[in-house]
Amino acid sequence: MLPDFRLRQREYLLEISRAMSARLDLSAVLELTLRSAVELLAGQAGLITLRRDDNSFFPHASIGLPRQAVPLFEPLWRDLESEESRSAIPDISLRLALGSKAAGVPLRQVVALPLEIGSETIGHIFIFRARGAAFSNNDRQVLGAFADQAAIAVQNARLYQQVNAERERLNAIIENSGDGVMIVNPYRIIQTWNKALVNLTGIPPEKAIGRPCYDVLNLRTNQGVNVCHTACPLLHPPADGRLYIEGLHRRADGLTLTLANNYSPQFNEEGKITQYVANVRDITRLREAEELKQTLLSVISHELKTPVSIIKGYAGTLAREDANWDKATLAEGLGVIEEEADRLDKLINNLLEASRLQAGGLKLRLSYVELDDLARIIVKKLQTTTPKHTFVVEFPPDFPPIRGDYERLQEVLTNLIGNAIKYSPEGGQIKVGGAVTENNLVRLYISDEGIGISPGDQEQIFDRFYRVDNRLTRQTPGTGLGLFLVKAVIEAHGGRVWVQSSPGQGSTFWLELPFE
Repeated sequence: MLPDFRLRQREYLLEISRAMSARLDLSAVLELTLRSAVELLAGQAGLITLRRDDNSFFPHASIGLPRQAVPLFEPLWRDLESEESRSAIPDISLRLALGSKAAGVPLRQVVALPLEIGSETIGHIFIFRARGAAFSNNDRQVLGAFADQAAIAVQNARLYQQVNAERERLNAIIENSGDGVMIVNPYRIIQTWNKALVNLTGIPPEKAIGRPCYDVLNLRTNQGVNVCHTACPLLHPPADGRLYIEGLHRRADGLTLTLANNYSPQFNEEGKITQYVANVRDITRLREAEELKQTLLSVISHELKTPVSIIKGYAGTLAREDANWDKATLAEGLGVIEEEADRLDKLINNLLEASRLQAGGLKLRLSYVELDDLARIIVKKLQTTTPKHTFVVEFPPDFPPIRGDYERLQEVLTNLIGNAIKYSPEGGQIKVGGAVTENNLVRLYISDEGIGISPGDQEQIFDRFYRVDNRLTRQTPGTGLGLFLVKAVIEAHGGRVWVQSSPGQGSTFWLELPFE
């Protein structure tokens, strides 16, 4: 049978161990340690000090002492060096007498031991008696067990604080990252969903965390195939080992983005994957730029190649030494060369204009422009190019002039009226007119009775290089820059442009411009 004293000591130490396992409240564990040690050693008070970052000590937990009196026992730990701390505190009886007198607390005996972690002294534990015999060596041995427990509690709290601080630091880095960060477990269930991903996808964390990433992101191809199901690199790792996937994500507000996911696996000590960290980026602009680049190359190779080939062909034919061309043939050939050169010049100018607009280089030379007169001039000029169409020009007699760039607006009306002719190949009536709105705007329209534009295409026809995909447009030369330039010029004037159309029932293009 263990003596009653040893049994109580063991019970106290077990209670302290359970408290350390159940919680990481350092102050509570140290107070429990002090209470147990004071009771077991028949003391009346106890105190634990810990080392600060500047290597000085400060009281952290106490029992049996008035709280306001604790700092007055400062002589006990004043000016202690680390070497002294690991052995007996010098002049400890004198230090206690000074502290007791200053605090007005009659303590007569003290036993003290350092709290050590390895070779580092992190503090001290003091047990006091106001009466009775001096502390024995056996008391010091008993106190050593409590000092060890207190040191372990401090170490655990330190480690927890370090881990917690590191976790908070990592969480702050992840949460405030400019890129979307998603962490999924090996089963592809989302564990972390940062603020950038919320802004990117429009999906709040509560609707993402705990759900499969393939359902939340739902990346798809242009054909609507869910690539998260069919080509997930976590399920089907590629030969090059790069865990990458990209696809279209449609937000709840209707905006469609192209997202790219780069996954980085995290391994445990046994080499097993514990989670994947996914870096999610919006590459919509990048993919759009690549598509524009391909479109531009296609335009250059097709639209510019045609007039160059015609010019080269006619020039080579007319330059043959074995032929004796008459004046009519020469005039016809040179006319074709001039016509194709003009076409080539227009194409190049449109490409240059588009490039300037992209760089923000559109500049207006403002003057007063009579839009009704300008429209009549352009209609009269283009009417000679088509025998199939009739033109109606409708403007009120008091139609006001506007402040605008005459040449730019001339290009706009020429483009729109030219399109009305081009895309009504069977002929029909083309109307050009205008009116003044109640909010000090002039509104112009150009309508035709042509092939019309589908609702899906109406949203995109003002985009750079976009052309409606139908039989007529495939047979009609063009770069897809005309309406892009129209929109840019009108918006530079502070106005807007839009279209109303139905397939097979013609189109009406509207322009609104301020006149004051």
